Amino acid sequence: MEEGPYKYIRDGNGKVSRVIRIGTRKSQLARIQTDSVADKLKELYPDVHLEIVAMSTIGDKILDTALSKIGEKSLFTKELENALERNEVDLVVHSLKDLPTSLPAGFTIGAVLKRENPHDAVVLHPNNAGKCLDTLPEKSVVGTSSLRRAAQLKKRFPHLEFKDIRGNLNTRLKKLDEKDDFAAIILAAAGLKRMGWENRISMILEPEDCMYAVGQGALAVEVRARDADILEMVSVLHDPDTVLRCIAERAFLKQLEGGCSVPVAVHTEVKDTQLYLTGAVYSLDGSESLKETMQTSVAPGDKSLEKVDERVQRVGVTAIKLPVEAQDAAERLGVDLANLLLSKGAKEILTVARQLNDAR
Repeated sequence: MEEGPYKYIRDGNGKVSRVIRIGTRKSQLARIQTDSVADKLKELYPDVHLEIVAMSTIGDKILDTALSKIGEKSLFTKELENALERNEVDLVVHSLKDLPTSLPAGFTIGAVLKRENPHDAVVLHPNNAGKCLDTLPEKSVVGTSSLRRAAQLKKRFPHLEFKDIRGNLNTRLKKLDEKDDFAAIILAAAGLKRMGWENRISMILEPEDCMYAVGQGALAVEVRARDADILEMVSVLHDPDTVLRCIAERAFLKQLEGGCSVPVAVHTEVKDTQLYLTGAVYSLDGSESLKETMQTSVAPGDKSLEKVDERVQRVGVTAIKLPVEAQDAAERLGVDLANLLLSKGAKEILTVARQLNDAR
């Protein structure tokens, strides 16, 4: 039964429960990720009924064009947000790296879950078993749909060639295994682990070889900012370290005005109440780059917790259970690091990268 924007069901004993509808993309990985969030919520709130609503997004439909060329920031999120706006779903599970640093008005990220391994992984063609990127033959073709990965790896492995490969994980692995177009492909380690395909990982790329994308490896739960009860409900899923790392990373990207059409990479860690952020920008071929590291204290100050208020979003994230000072420090760290790179010429590198990418 429907009442206002919400949906309720009555069980055999006449007990009425609210149904929480979770929106997700249709891909197998998206479903696995959404199911993992639903399982956690079910454990925490056994009386709530959860319903999963799957839908296709623009990014799922346009498979013959490089992501960076489509020029749409919310490729994998727009349809899900439309459903959220129309009250067809109550929350949406995303890969955080798919969410732009500025969300449409009325939405917020109500939870950022504990991060899976954020690094990139090399998956070799079966014929190249036992090799690594260093030992692949000259002019071997490596598939990646990411300008960030290609820029870093071209510089580090100049003997290799890099070509676009699109499609979901299943499709990309099929393209690798069933043809001889690619010697290897680069994928996020997190997705492979969640799919149970860890055995396909030939090597994990360390930060020296390839730093990761902003938010990579973390899952985000997006909600309507005005839904205080849903916000409260999902806020228990927040992983404090992941939230602070991702606020810093997203603030860095936002200040640089980067998106998926420019090569921007990060690396973060929290050690003994210190948050470290390394950020870099690259030219498309990786020949030019700027990279710096900064740190800040995220030690909890006084224990003032935030009131639920749409205005206290930080780069799209509302973390109502985390100390305000730590969140502010993380956001400032991202902005400060971006400003440092901008003062050294990052704007010029990214502008040229964007123009060259548009012209390809």
